[in-house]
Amino acid sequence: MTFSSAQHSHQHSQSVLNQLYEYDDFMASINTLVDLGCGKGLDLEWWATRTTRDDPPEPLNIKCVGVDQLDSLAVAETYATVDYYQCNFEQPLRLCHDSLTYDVLWSHDSFQYCIDPIGTLSRWWQVASEGAMLYIGVPQTTNLYRGQQDFTQAPGCYYHHTMVSLIHMLAVSGWDCKAGFFKKDAQDPWIHAVVYKSTVEPQDPRTTTWYQLAELGLIPESAERSVQAHGYLRQQDLVVAWLDKSLQYMGHQ
Repeated sequence: MTFSSAQHSHQHSQSVLNQLYEYDDFMASINTLVDLGCGKGLDLEWWATRTTRDDPPEPLNIKCVGVDQLDSLAVAETYATVDYYQCNFEQPLRLCHDSLTYDVLWSHDSFQYCIDPIGTLSRWWQVASEGAMLYIGVPQTTNLYRGQQDFTQAPGCYYHHTMVSLIHMLAVSGWDCKAGFFKKDAQDPWIHAVVYKSTVEPQDPRTTTWYQLAELGLIPESAERSVQAHGYLRQQDLVVAWLDKSLQYMGHQ
């Protein structure tokens, strides 16, 4: 699924942004944020203009960084708290900025274009601050439509992502999925993941097993049970929570 415009993409991401905004302590804890594949920067502008929900509100003054391959970014010229780096977000981000680590790494409507998704997630782990949050919003392109298989492949995309594959890649790259949040509605092709930097460094994906990821505490409890029962993760066994504490029963997808 692709969006018709940057505004359309931003409207889609706002459902997650607005839920995060309700967590005052979380918002106040953010000092630095990077938008990986920021496009026109509408999500970036949202973060840069956040205030507390007090009366009167106070600016949060989050230091925001956009990364993309456009020549320039108007948002960076408008707001003093926004910087822009023209580079491929799959590359080591220290090539963009040597000193920053990020409290929030934001990737809405961009991760599907990664050529090296596991390597990219590992490099993002390297520039994340302790306990940093990573959000990924990515379309699932293997779906059922009116009872028939509906597989699509957009230009520039080379992988089919599912919640199972996303959990696998995130966990092996050092991201804590056990404490994370996931969402995939049956009638919506988009997968949403909110995970956190663990103290476990990225593992070798060639040799790391599902059992090891479970022992490291990197996958959800329902995934642990599935692995113990079958030796691998089955989507129908997944029960995961979203930000609003609602449960997602993936066996109903």
